[in-house]
Amino acid sequence: MKKTSKQMSAEKLVKIFSYVCLSIFSLSILVPIGWSILASMKHKSEFYGNPWAMPQGFYFENFRKAFVEANMGEYFINSVIITGLALIILLVVSIPAAYVLSRFEFKSKKVLNIIFSAGLFINVNYIVVPIFLLVLDGEKLVRQIFAVPASLSVFLDSRIVVAIIYAATALPFTIYLLMNYLKTLPKAYEEAAYMDGCSNIKTLIHVIIPMAKPSIITVILFNFLAFWNEYIIALTMLPNKAKTLPLGLINLMQVQKTATDYGALYAGLVIVMIPTVILYILVQKKLTEGMTVGGIKE
Repeated sequence: MKKTSKQMSAEKLVKIFSYVCLSIFSLSILVPIGWSILASMKHKSEFYGNPWAMPQGFYFENFRKAFVEANMGEYFINSVIITGLALIILLVVSIPAAYVLSRFEFKSKKVLNIIFSAGLFINVNYIVVPIFLLVLDGEKLVRQIFAVPASLSVFLDSRIVVAIIYAATALPFTIYLLMNYLKTLPKAYEEAAYMDGCSNIKTLIHVIIPMAKPSIITVILFNFLAFWNEYIIALTMLPNKAKTLPLGLINLMQVQKTATDYGALYAGLVIVMIPTVILYILVQKKLTEGMTVGGIKE
């Protein structure tokens, strides 16, 4: 059936409205990012005039102040180590768990599904205090058993412990997302692998993981953003030296507001922001595919 002129005009209006909404949404993201990058290259004297004016030159001294004087370089390395380690732990645990829950039948499967589904509704910020108390109890127990000196921290200020906590709190969402994706993959590939003599582990590594790459990339991006920008757990578990970028950024904001050196402050914001923007640009196509496409296309 041919579309009438009214239907065509209605479709055009819907498209125009969609493009306008998307354009406004894009500007609401791009304008603050662009303004922060330009502000990070201004001398502090330029902020006393028109704050929307273009920088008179590229004052890269702001980045040196943020990296060296405010220790943002050290915090950057801490964030990279914690985020990378947390992602590795998360993928090593969640991919086999999602594979088992999506492809095999066993007695406790329903119970495990309920537990992981319930974990989706738990906000991490609400359980920071119990986690902190568990870490303290574990530290006391280790001190009693191994006679660790009081000056030496066991679990607090440990990047490994923070990475484990990040991975553990992200397990429900990650397993849920991977499990639903793996359910769409046809079992014919696994059966062919079994006929060739592959074990379950080899099938997972050589067949399932390559096919599930879009979903795995989606998981990596979502959790990278969550770990990279996380503040509450890092503030609680890293009270002394091993701070992450969000903690360092708060310290930088407090110092630079007193010194009225806003250029260094915006340089710190750019240091935190740029890795996430670059990662999103690199994997945006796979991200969309992982959220919308199953194992095969009809």
